[in-house]
Amino acid sequence: MRSYKWIAFALLLTSLWGCKVPDAGVLKTENKTTPARFNQAVDSLAANRPNWRQYFSDPNLIKLIDTALVKNQELNIVKKEIDIRNNEVMARAGEYRPFVNVGAGLGAEKVGRYTRDGAVEKNLEIKPGKEFPEPLTDLMGGVYASWELDVWHKLRNAKKAAVSRYFASIEGKNFLVTNLVAEIANSYYELMTLDNQLDIINTNIGIQQNILGIIKQEKEAAKVTQLAVNRFEAQVLNTQNRQYEIRQRIVEVENRINFLVGRFPQPVIRSSASYNSAPVDSVLAGLPSQLLENRPDIRQAELELEAAKIDISVAKANFYPSFGIRAGLGFQAFNPVYLINPESILVNLAGDMMAPLVNKNAIKATYFNANATQVQAVYNYERSILNGYIEVVNQLSGMRNFADSYSTKAREVDILTQSINISNSLFRSARADYMEVLLTQREALESKMELIEIRMKQLSARVNVYRALGGGW
Repeated sequence: MRSYKWIAFALLLTSLWGCKVPDAGVLKTENKTTPARFNQAVDSLAANRPNWRQYFSDPNLIKLIDTALVKNQELNIVKKEIDIRNNEVMARAGEYRPFVNVGAGLGAEKVGRYTRDGAVEKNLEIKPGKEFPEPLTDLMGGVYASWELDVWHKLRNAKKAAVSRYFASIEGKNFLVTNLVAEIANSYYELMTLDNQLDIINTNIGIQQNILGIIKQEKEAAKVTQLAVNRFEAQVLNTQNRQYEIRQRIVEVENRINFLVGRFPQPVIRSSASYNSAPVDSVLAGLPSQLLENRPDIRQAELELEAAKIDISVAKANFYPSFGIRAGLGFQAFNPVYLINPESILVNLAGDMMAPLVNKNAIKATYFNANATQVQAVYNYERSILNGYIEVVNQLSGMRNFADSYSTKAREVDILTQSINISNSLFRSARADYMEVLLTQREALESKMELIEIRMKQLSARVNVYRALGGGW
């Protein structure tokens, strides 16, 4: 992994005349059209990435991701951005090659008699005894070429910068795909979580209604007061009310998934029954600092940094003279009869040199902007590395901690589930009051809901590890 930390300060000390942009060993790259690591394929680290089809085994989830990779609007917009960058490379590649054009012209001119050209035409003959025609026509056709000599490699470097940005756009697309896959997976698991929470609530409503019936019988037998009936009935209503909020969240999460896969609202097919058996195994991640190379956003920032470095060379070349060659070959005559004639051949060849002399403010501004852009690219590269490292460490730690939390909460749920039966038996035998039964049911319901949420956090942490390690696109 390269380090660009010192170059930011050094660039600020670079003056305009006679000093070179620091070419540190960490910044030196060969002037090839394509970076060496991309010669075989853009995804050079694909073998080290988890493939999302293997990482996510749920067939319904895989089908959603497949649909999103085709229909997601944001992804399709980014794909067109890649096409635009590719066209920019094509345009830059043509700038340092000769331009050859075919042209033709037709004109007519009548000059005044008492002018220099008029006097010449009056006193000269085209052929013995044949005067110049009036008006005098002019026919022309030929091939014209122009070529700017890329002495300072300004045009070639501009192409190399465009190539780096093209590959950076590909890495940006890969980063978007990774985030898209992770977002769909997280939403899918959230939807399964809500389904399971709704099942728990419906089950508890049935249990609470049975207890409410017992409380009403106890009240008729004068063993409890109306207060106990009211408290249990309020508890049933409270639990029933919670299911409506969950149903609304299910609709919203379904439509979030529908938006990501690029389709109008419709039910999302999922495997909620297998929620508790979904894989939450730990990921063999190795050292996070090594696997940061898998992250497309870091590779994108590195390519943008390389492009910014090349831009400085292009900006510096604007201070030097530019050389050009122009040539033309064709035929020119005043009459079509004489057009295809050796004596009508038109040939021209010229060379020119242009160098900035006075008022170089625009060139200076371009150069200063290129330096500032490279400093920005350095900071962005460092930020990407720091962000990636922190994400990997956080998510790997989350997988461990949520696994321990799930085990602890599962034991709590088992104990409270047993307590429900115990409290009911004690209440029937008048050895416990209704408040103990009510609190036990409430605590059991909350613990079950929390257990499902911890399960979602486990699955989410696993998805986020996939994203933090660069994904598999």
